[in-house]
Amino acid sequence: MLLFFILGLFVHFVFFGSIFDIYFTSPLVHGMTPQFTPLPPPAKRLVLFVADGLRADALYELEENGDSRAPFIRNIITHEGSWGISHTRVPTESRPGHVALLAGFYEDVSAVAKGWKENPVEFDSLINESKYTWSWGSPDILTMFAKGIDTNGHAHRPSSRDYKDNIKLVDAGVREMVSVLEHFYGNDGKTAFIFTSDHGMTDWGAHGAGHPSETLTPFVTWGAGIKYPQKVSAQKFDDVFLKEWELESWKRHDVRQGILPIDYLNNTDLFKAESMFTNAIQILEQFKVKMTQKKEVTLPFLFIPFKWLPESKQLNILRKARSYIRQRKYDEAVSLCKELIHLALKGLSYYHTYDRFFLGINVVLGFVGWTSYASLLIIKSHFNLTKGVNREVKKPSHLLSCSFIAIGVFVAFFLLLQGCPWTYYMYCLLPVPIWYAVLREFQVIQDLVTLLLTFPPSHFVGYLLVFTLGIEILVLSFFYRYMLTAGLLAFAGWPFITQLWTRAKSISLSWSFFSLLLAVFPLMPVVGREPDIFLVMGAGLLVLLPSLCVLTSLLKRKDSFLNEELLLHLFQMLCVALSMCVMYSTHSSLLKKQGLPLLNQIVSWIILASSLVLPLLSPTSLFERLFSILLSSMSAYILLSTGYEALFPLVLSCLMFVWIEMEQETLQQHGVSHKQKVTSVQFTCNTDIAQFRQLYLDDLRRAFFLVFFLVTAFFGTGNIASLNSFDLASVYCFLTVFSPFMMGALMMWKILIPFILVMCAFEAVQLTTQLSSKSLFLMVLVISDIMALHFFFLVKDYGSWLDIGTSISHYVIVMSMTIVLVFLNGLAHLLTTKKLKLCGKPKSHLI
Repeated sequence: MLLFFILGLFVHFVFFGSIFDIYFTSPLVHGMTPQFTPLPPPAKRLVLFVADGLRADALYELEENGDSRAPFIRNIITHEGSWGISHTRVPTESRPGHVALLAGFYEDVSAVAKGWKENPVEFDSLINESKYTWSWGSPDILTMFAKGIDTNGHAHRPSSRDYKDNIKLVDAGVREMVSVLEHFYGNDGKTAFIFTSDHGMTDWGAHGAGHPSETLTPFVTWGAGIKYPQKVSAQKFDDVFLKEWELESWKRHDVRQGILPIDYLNNTDLFKAESMFTNAIQILEQFKVKMTQKKEVTLPFLFIPFKWLPESKQLNILRKARSYIRQRKYDEAVSLCKELIHLALKGLSYYHTYDRFFLGINVVLGFVGWTSYASLLIIKSHFNLTKGVNREVKKPSHLLSCSFIAIGVFVAFFLLLQGCPWTYYMYCLLPVPIWYAVLREFQVIQDLVTLLLTFPPSHFVGYLLVFTLGIEILVLSFFYRYMLTAGLLAFAGWPFITQLWTRAKSISLSWSFFSLLLAVFPLMPVVGREPDIFLVMGAGLLVLLPSLCVLTSLLKRKDSFLNEELLLHLFQMLCVALSMCVMYSTHSSLLKKQGLPLLNQIVSWIILASSLVLPLLSPTSLFERLFSILLSSMSAYILLSTGYEALFPLVLSCLMFVWIEMEQETLQQHGVSHKQKVTSVQFTCNTDIAQFRQLYLDDLRRAFFLVFFLVTAFFGTGNIASLNSFDLASVYCFLTVFSPFMMGALMMWKILIPFILVMCAFEAVQLTTQLSSKSLFLMVLVISDIMALHFFFLVKDYGSWLDIGTSISHYVIVMSMTIVLVFLNGLAHLLTTKKLKLCGKPKSHLI
């Protein structure tokens, strides 16, 4: 099993690494001949102002009294220059925004491997192509932009007075800077000014995605070579901004990244046509270099050129465009140049993704082979296919070995001829030994097929459809949280389509009720968007209610453990009550802008630390230990909650308690006539391995239930594939000073609590149903690898950092699900079986 685990780890590392060669290679091209417009430029110098995190509406809209919060910029729009909206592209972050402004290309997605902190490939920009450059601002961007708006937006939201007042400060700073520069150069009229933003910001103070509030940024330009304001009677746009901003009389020119904004230029048509012609040649040069690079590393008979832009068509378009310029047909020349740019960009994308299909096929072969081998291992180890018939084990033939060796040599030689990188050898050669291992188990495959043929076809197809539907629901739930609701609704009806309803009506009704209750959470908005402190208080009260019932039962008992258990239970109830008080007090203090009280901070950290230890002091009987874990978890979770999510662990735990009872009822279907009562089950460190049995179809269902509940813990109240989805207000009971590592750790603990509750409950299910951890891990491995194959095709190399990062996170989450399960199972085993003793007193249980 250890060797299998190590090999599995290696295989999954290779599968994970493959996405960076398939999806995240740099699109940048080097080695082109520089191109220049033959006509002199209208300006000698450019001054670029970039206001970090400034939304278009925040700059252009008027105050309630009708005044502009940016009077200098407003005066430019109406008297000196041109204006519009810049439609930026995702990712709406500072670094890619400035790269697009200064270098003219979108984010280099290969930077994901470096955490977006640096450019893995060097590139030209406006700065290093200028004779002199002076830049002020963020040290990792090195350009002039106004710092402060973005910071205030994150801290106070764009609708806040702080954010709006900061715009006034920036406007005054721009006015002063323009005055200084004009005076220095003697008002020579040769300076061009641009005022814009790298990205916008959502109403809740975030950016990075593609919401209009993030992609719509202001663009105001004036000075040398720029058109003066143009008064118009009417303008047609797909929005109502002009009327809202009272700018409907002033011509608006929108800018889209990658397209030369000719409408802004106050120059001759010849200059505009020559500029577009130069731009087209620049992009065509990139296309040619990219094609040559790919042609050099591909065997001639395998190379497939981009059919929409052959060399003859390139020359024809360039010849026509130059002819139109000579004939002063400038509009036709510009149109032809735009067509050439469009085709060249499509060709660049074609050659950039040229190897994607080939590599993808090899990774898919590896995935399918590995999943098949894991499935065969489960069947071979945990099922008796031959039903007692002694069958001689045949050794694999030499022909099979020689065939796969020959295939491996051929593949390696093929890659060598094409000069492929060393990583390609791993992706292409890995499927060879995997499929060899699969075909070595031919006897198991033959026995499995024989067994399946004995099943009624309708039953086999039905089980296959249910399993496929379950996998698809799990995959879709990563994108659409309401799919979890659909799954929980199906879970609610499970007892009624089996014999469980007839044997245990009350337990079945409880299962359906809590399944339906849990199904509500994925329909709620993502956590952090609408905080509600009263829901957090309500969750605390709901936890205390069953705690009082348990307290009453403890008071009725008369045994030697009464005092210790009673004190522990009372202390845990006190922790929950204190958590509620601290949460309410901290919330009130922050609203009054009085900061986090020191006493509240100390109490919060004490409660968090004690929540890890207190469950280990409780008895190891199933109900008492699980309830103790719930109380301690809730005391910490309340402190980390901002709204309805505080109710989530409570409802989840109730369903987990009922699940344990439900699995007890299902045991009767497999000949277990006497069930052990849940109240009498004891968690124990030393589990008798001999008790574990062969697998039934119900065990696959249990493994699926476990994966589904873990995914529900992932996405029940939000998207934990990205910490960006969580509000920092969740940790304000512990600290308010920005500390990314500490805040991230606290958020991870909040995320981990529902997982712990699920795994502790499943620990009880494993114990009562005698399901071995080895078989469980193998079943989860098969389920997660089938899901991973879906996510392999859903990895994104475009869009916001959030979109790209989330798609990678989804892939990593399902790839590492089995490893995480090992960790969570170990943690759950520790929390359920370990018993700490206080004061060294000997313990003796009274049965």
